[in-house]
This record gives sequence, structure tokens and C-alpha cells, in this order.
Amino acid sequence: MQLLIYRLVYPILWIISKLPWRIFYMFSTGIYIFIYHIVGYRKRTVTENLTLVFPEKPMAEIYKIRKAFYKHMCDMFLEMIKSISITDEELLARFKITNVEEIKALEAKNKSIIVLMAHYASYEWATVAQLLINFPTVGIYKQIKNKYFDRLVHRIRQRYEARLIPSFNAMQEITKDKANGKLCSYALVSDQSPKLKNALYWTDFMGIKVPAYLGGEVLARRLDLSVSYLHVEKIKRGYYQAKFITITDDISKCEQYQIVDTYLQLLEKQIRQRPELYLWTHKRWKHRNEEIPKGATVN
Repeated sequence: MQLLIYRLVYPILWIISKLPWRIFYMFSTGIYIFIYHIVGYRKRTVTENLTLVFPEKPMAEIYKIRKAFYKHMCDMFLEMIKSISITDEELLARFKITNVEEIKALEAKNKSIIVLMAHYASYEWATVAQLLINFPTVGIYKQIKNKYFDRLVHRIRQRYEARLIPSFNAMQEITKDKANGKLCSYALVSDQSPKLKNALYWTDFMGIKVPAYLGGEVLARRLDLSVSYLHVEKIKRGYYQAKFITITDDISKCEQYQIVDTYLQLLEKQIRQRPELYLWTHKRWKHRNEEIPKGATVN
């Protein structure tokens, strides 16, 4: 059944990816109208999240942000599909990294790097970094249940010679790389909500006390990795600009949870400036009313 679904859907995705840019974004607008005005996909979740983190905003402004978010979300997910056939030249023109020298300075430290990312603006097109930096890029990701679409994700990202490893196997793979003397840049989207049993650190994110995902900090501490944050902004429709912000090049000098706190502060600042670019369909604050597990640290 998985193979049948893939064979039916993939040709459609390929055709969409080949659309000229103007028609491509007209199609995205049509998808937005269907998703937002007809289906109402997760509209309640988005509204709840926005009113939760922006209690000071009137509902008219909440609805304005919500509408802008859905337009961006449709663009962003279609841009993922566009990655099937986009050329290197097009991607370099549409996703610019303004300070490649920052990540190259970390590469000069002769140790691997964790690049923390978020569900903000565009995170898929960040694979363009592989065309600009020296270290091979490795994406740490959550596997897709349909193995054929999972392979498609691999194929899209491997166009830029990027390697993917599932999150559950990240420690083992990165440890193996280090043992083999292999220096890499590991990209990790870190604004997920951890499972409650793994909620060992609780802190404020957008003014709400929630558990933080510690994967990036744990990897950095155990394997002595540098840590950077990829700050991505949307310039206009279909165009993004990014910069690397070094969090640390010496993890031994960082206090416990300093990495995750800095990451969340950087992300929160972006969200407050342009909230429509964050992925509000995620239930990021779902554990806010849960009992904090014994032994957990609360900031």
C-alpha cells in the first residue's frame, strides 16, 4: 500500500516541482485558499497557540497573523516539493547565507559542529549551505512512516551530498564519525516538544513554562562539538536570507542548559518580530499543564 501511494503521489509532486515560479506561487495561493478557507486545517490549534503566547494582542491581530502564517506555510511546504528539481543556481539565488565566514571559523577549530535550526521561515532550503562550507552536512531528522517517501526525502537532500541520520541513532552515528576522525556539520531542528518521560529540563519559551528538547546540547557536551544557530529570515516570497550565529566553540565553558537557553532566546526573538513565519500547527506547548516529572530541572 505504501508503494502504491508513493507511485500515485510522486508524479504529481514532480510536476508541481517543475512549474515556472510565477505559476508555482499562483498554485500555492490556490492551496492556501483550500487549506485555510475550505478545510480549515488545524485552525483551532493555530489560534490556541497564538492566543496563548500573545495574550496581549487583540483577536483581530491574532487572525491577521494566522492568515499570514497559512500563506507562508503553503509556500514553505510547496518549496520543499520544489527541491525535487530546483537547480543549484536557483537555490543559491533564493536562499542566501550572508556570513559563511562565521561557520568556516568554527570549521577551523578542527572539530565537528552542531547547527541548531527551527521550524521558522525556511529550514529545507538551508541545505544550500553544503554548497558553501567545507564540512559535509549531516541532517538529523525524524523518519517518515512511509519508507518510500522517507527515501524521497533522502534523495532530495542528497542532491547536495548531504547525509541523513534518524534522530534515534544520532549519538551512535556521530560518535562513530568522531572515532573515524570525520569532521561534519550536523543540522538539528530543535524546537520540538520532547516526550513527557524525557522532559528533564523545563524553561520559559514565549512566556510559557514547557520542557525543552536537549538533543543538541547533549550531543555537544558528550562529543565536544561547537554549536551554531542558523538565523533565517524571509525577505520576500520565495527568497530567504540566513546567517550563522556562534553559540559556543568551547562547550566546556558553558553552564548546563546554557546552549538550549540561548537557542530558545534567539528563536523567541525572531518569532516576536515576525510571528507569521513560525510553524504554529505544531503543538509545541502541549505539556504546559502536565505535572513536571520528579528529578527534572526547572528554570
